[in-house]
Amino acid sequence: MDSVEKHKKLVRELVEEISKLGQSSYKEIENELIIDDERGHYLLYSSGWTNESRTYGCFLHIDVKPDGKVYLQHDGTNLIIANELVTKGIDKENIVLEFKAPSKRVYTGFAN
Repeated sequence: MDSVEKHKKLVRELVEEISKLGQSSYKEIENELIIDDERGHYLLYSSGWTNESRTYGCFLHIDVKPDGKVYLQHDGTNLIIANELVTKGIDKENIVLEFKAPSKRVYTGFAN
């Protein structure tokens, strides 16, 4: 298995695990798992209503690029997803913390 397919598999497993951790404490809010293996996109969204207030937004977005690099676009969880990816078996030099400015990434120990 090449690195692209391996990374897609590991990312998919992680987002599926996170999606099973639990729904919102509000029954009207639904967590949605969006997986596009073909294009390497993995997202977790929340949507719904609480009283008269609309909730809609992405709380986790990871992309696996054709070169095998894993781009952590957004981590709105209380987990440290980059470290979870390392624990799953993806090397730090293959994980880009895209939510950080390029000038700050050089200090993270992850890919730039």
